[in-house]
Amino acid sequence: MSVRRRTLLKVIVLGDSGVGKTSLMNQYVHKKFSQQYKATIGADFVTKELQIDDRLVTLQIWDTAGQERFQSLGVAFYRGADCCVLAYDVNVMKSFDTLDNWHEEFLKQANPPNPRTFPFILLGNKIDVDGGNSRVVSEKKAKDWCASKGNIPYFETSAKEDYNVDAAFLCIAKTALANEREQDIYFQGIPEAVSESEPRSGCAC
Repeated sequence: MSVRRRTLLKVIVLGDSGVGKTSLMNQYVHKKFSQQYKATIGADFVTKELQIDDRLVTLQIWDTAGQERFQSLGVAFYRGADCCVLAYDVNVMKSFDTLDNWHEEFLKQANPPNPRTFPFILLGNKIDVDGGNSRVVSEKKAKDWCASKGNIPYFETSAKEDYNVDAAFLCIAKTALANEREQDIYFQGIPEAVSESEPRSGCAC
């Protein structure tokens, strides 16, 4: 009998307070949605096991507070991440406008070996609100932003309606797994010269 490899992947979810980060995670892991809003204090994580090809994968998904006073959670929190999920509310322009800040903050704190190719995924959440009539960030605007960051994969989601949540996190898991394999190759290559790979062209999920 073949022994399956078990892999732990660390995923960090960043975005402004109130965009639905905790709700997305709870819907994915526990299949629950609560109308009551409770701000996350500091950071917390949930885990979910899934199988990708022949690998048993444990996703360790870290939920962060979006309030500015919690932004400096410390280098240790960000280090070792295999993927970073950026989330915003399609009905709140400010939450989209701050994505650049979250993107830069992660790269600064996590300091990945190759920042240009570190995997990010963007989630545009709350597409269910008011039947989509309250929306202020278009899908094109979000996709243009993703293209400017090296073709980051983009998903539109609703934690409340459980729309696209599983698909988004499956892509997150596959992207993180691919990055972990690349890191193995990268660190095996030190101290030899390691050629810089080209930017990713999205997620082949």
